[in-house]
Amino acid sequence: MANRIRPIVVSEADRRELERLQRSPSAAAGLSRRARTVLLMAQGLAGVEIAERTGYTVVQVSRLRRRFAEQGVAGLQDRPRSGRPPTITARKRAQIVALTLKPPAPGVTHWSTRDLARKAGVSHGTVHRLWRAHALKPHRVSTFKFTTDPAAEDKIYDVVGLYLNPPTNAVVVSLDEKTQIQALSRTQPLLPLRPGLAARQTHDYRRNGLTSLYAALEITSGRVLGECASRHTGADFLRFMRRVGRRYRGRELHVVLDNSSTHSTPAVQTWLSAHPEVQFHFTPKGASWLNMVEAWFGILTRKSVRRGSFDTVRALIRHIEAYIAEWNSHPTPFVWTKDPAAIVKKAIRRGH
Repeated sequence: MANRIRPIVVSEADRRELERLQRSPSAAAGLSRRARTVLLMAQGLAGVEIAERTGYTVVQVSRLRRRFAEQGVAGLQDRPRSGRPPTITARKRAQIVALTLKPPAPGVTHWSTRDLARKAGVSHGTVHRLWRAHALKPHRVSTFKFTTDPAAEDKIYDVVGLYLNPPTNAVVVSLDEKTQIQALSRTQPLLPLRPGLAARQTHDYRRNGLTSLYAALEITSGRVLGECASRHTGADFLRFMRRVGRRYRGRELHVVLDNSSTHSTPAVQTWLSAHPEVQFHFTPKGASWLNMVEAWFGILTRKSVRRGSFDTVRALIRHIEAYIAEWNSHPTPFVWTKDPAAIVKKAIRRGH
C-alpha cells in the first residue's frame, strides 16, 4: 500500500464548504469532483490512492493540491478555457436571434441554419450554436386550439370533476367514436423482427374499406365496451348508447362525450327522457381532448391498428375486438391529474 503523506490543512469553514460542494446536486460535476479530491487529501491519502479513487492522474492530483494550498476553495472553480476568442460581437449575436424570430423569405415557412447564415453573413455552425443557446427551434411546430364555447369553463369543471371525484355508487364512462379506421393491406408480407434488424413492411398498400369504432371507457376500472359500425349516424350512436345503458342497468350513469350532432338528435333526447338515470356531460366545443377515451384511442392506434395488415374490413374488426378483449383482461384505468383551473387558464382565451 502506498505510504500516507502529510495531509493538507483544511480549516473547519473550508471543510464545510467542500462537503457542501461534494453533495450539492447543483454544483458542476468537475467542481464536486475536485472538492471530493481535496477532502481525500485532508485524510492524508497518497496521491496514487487518490488518483485511483477519483479518476484523476497523479500529476493532476498534485496540481490540485498546489491550487488549493495557494488559493483555497476559490481555486477549485473552473478556470477560463483557452481557445479562439469569439469572432462575432454580442450585438451581432442579438441581431441573429432577432432575425430568427422574424418571418423568412416569401414562400418559405421557417428558417434553416444555412438560410439564416447566408442572410446574416455568418457560418451555419454559428447559427446552430446560437439557436441551441437560446432554445430556438424553427424546424419544429406545436399545435394549440382555444375553445370558443361560451360555457367552456362550466363544462371543464363539470367533466374534470367527474374524473377527480366521481359520484358515489354511480358509473362514469367516457364515450366517443373513432371514425374512418382504414383496413389497409400491405402489398407484400411483413418481414419479421430479427436481432439487429427492425421489422419491415412495404410502403405501399391497398385500401379495403372503412369501419368506425364506438367505445365507452369506464373511468374507475379502465374497462372498455366497444362496437364497430359501418357508419356513425345518430341511429348508430343510439344503438350503442342503448347497449351501454343495458350494461349498467339500474345504476346512475354519467356519460362524458363531445358535441357531435349525432349525440343530440331528437331520438337520443327521447331516449334520455325515458332514462333519467343517464346523464350526458359534454366537453367544450373544440376541446374533445378532454374526453378521456381519446387517450385510449391513441393506444389502440399505436399498438393494434397502425402496423396491422387487413385484407378485409371484417378482419380489421376481428383484430380490434381481439385487442379490446386483451385490454379488458388486465384493464388499466387512466388517472386524471390536471387541475380544472389550470385547464381553464390554458384552454380559454380571454379578451382580445
